[in-house]
Amino acid sequence: MAKFQEHKGFKRMFKEDKLTLGLGFPLEAYTGSFPEMDLNEQMKLAKEAEDYGFAALTVRDAPLYDPNFGDVGGLYDPFMFLTYAAAHTKSIALTTGSIVTTLRHPFHTAKSAATLDSISGQRFIMGVATGDRQIEFPAFKVDRDNKGELFRESLDVMKQLWAEEFSVTQTERTNLTEGDVVPKPDFGTIPVFGTGYSSQTIEWLAEHTDGWMFYPQKLEGQKALINKWRGLTEEFKPFTQPLMIDLSERANEAPKTLDISFRAGRNFLVDYLNAYQEAGVNHISIGLKGSRRPAAEVIQELGEFVVPKFPVHREQKFTFFNQ
Repeated sequence: MAKFQEHKGFKRMFKEDKLTLGLGFPLEAYTGSFPEMDLNEQMKLAKEAEDYGFAALTVRDAPLYDPNFGDVGGLYDPFMFLTYAAAHTKSIALTTGSIVTTLRHPFHTAKSAATLDSISGQRFIMGVATGDRQIEFPAFKVDRDNKGELFRESLDVMKQLWAEEFSVTQTERTNLTEGDVVPKPDFGTIPVFGTGYSSQTIEWLAEHTDGWMFYPQKLEGQKALINKWRGLTEEFKPFTQPLMIDLSERANEAPKTLDISFRAGRNFLVDYLNAYQEAGVNHISIGLKGSRRPAAEVIQELGEFVVPKFPVHREQKFTFFNQ
């Protein structure tokens, strides 16, 4: 997209017909609901991922821990955690997958997102969603049936606040007639990616978002969905997805399906990624939960043998303050 050609995070991650690879926090192999998330180890591995040429680091947003869901999601607040990650890295893109807009006031979200994008040197890509944990809606006193409308309101309000000074916004949750939300993003906006359908139509998402984060599915289904997406977008709007993998230490090990991922050697993984690149996927965020090998070992192997086949685009480095 022309307006994001100089946005450092966007251009590192995305180029038409090309795939890049990222990693999802926590950068550790674990089972159960809670990772350790040792901050020193997380930042050490984040810097190594950047040096190896991974395109992005992604963190999830889970406002409440739901023990019935089976996973804590994001242990730390996503904006604060990615700001911490920004202070320990220089060029890697930082993304959310995804901010639950229905449970956050759009003024707060707009300010947090613009702050993170500015502090990181325009490296922030904001994935947004409606939320999927049942306990959260009654806890926040939000009517789950209104989540689609609240999602649309959030995007409209945030984009208006980013683009205009002393904007007037009057919606279900806002009544801004004086005052302003600052800072403003350098590009007058921030790349915003919808997640799944977010209670919208694909046509609405194609018109109102800058890219699409969708869930993993079999190749033919994903290819058909991407083709439909491309048919609705006159300009290039990237398509991204996550991927959970238990990387075997044996490079030629054949794939085996697991509960939430698959196990395979790196040679199959490269073929798999090439097929999804040909289908039109522009970025895949790799999750390490359930890995039998230590995260550092997996990141090193991916960095040495897999990432170079899917390089970042037009990389430029940014120094955080006086780092």
